[in-house]
Amino acid sequence: MGHVPNLKRIQETLEKDSRAPKLKDSFPSAPNPNNIAKPSDAEESATDTEESDVSGSEDDDTCWISWYCNLRGNEFFCEVDDDYIQDDFNLCGLSGQIPYYDYALDLILDVESSLGDSFTEEQNELVESAAEMLYGLIHVRYILTTKGLAAMLEKYKNAEFGRCPRVHCCGQPCLPVGESDIPRKGTVKIYCPRCEDIYTPRSRFQESVDGSYFGTTFPNLFLMTYGHLKPQKASQSYVPKVFGFKVHKP
Repeated sequence: MGHVPNLKRIQETLEKDSRAPKLKDSFPSAPNPNNIAKPSDAEESATDTEESDVSGSEDDDTCWISWYCNLRGNEFFCEVDDDYIQDDFNLCGLSGQIPYYDYALDLILDVESSLGDSFTEEQNELVESAAEMLYGLIHVRYILTTKGLAAMLEKYKNAEFGRCPRVHCCGQPCLPVGESDIPRKGTVKIYCPRCEDIYTPRSRFQESVDGSYFGTTFPNLFLMTYGHLKPQKASQSYVPKVFGFKVHKP
């Protein structure tokens, strides 16, 4: 009879083992391929768009001048002809004002320079900055030529330089102008030929453009060349009143 308690313990142990979960059931089952989430159409289209953008940028043959003139804030610039830039006479005196002059000129004309491969990233940035300044100084000369005036005329007809903010000028198209012909002396302004005053461009990107890239001469020469476009001077002006009575100036 002394073996009976041991037999009962063995039976109880076997019953517990039969109720315990089997080892293979304790592991998660393999995922069903049909239940794996697939990328949505929007995600696939976004990926395709990114790939097309990358491929498009690789195949993009836009020249530097077109690229620069189409940057946000550079809407006032016209595209200078390559022939004008390649004429050394038109660039007289600029080499002494621009650092990395030869490299900057090559960049503007899309001429590959093997010497620039040894430049550091900082030097390349200086060349790019020099190219922008050089183009601006070439631009101010070009827009005083017959071709340059004609290019700016098209922009003026489309009011690409903005309109006068003065109420009594009735949306008169403006022209870009600089307050100085010396670089870094001021930013570009817009000149209204109706009220004959200057204003700050509405775009904050255009506010940072150097005024010397358009100069003090351009708008006046433009209106002399195309005299038929010069509007009549504004005759109306705001009259301050108090309770309907004109305020007299002291």
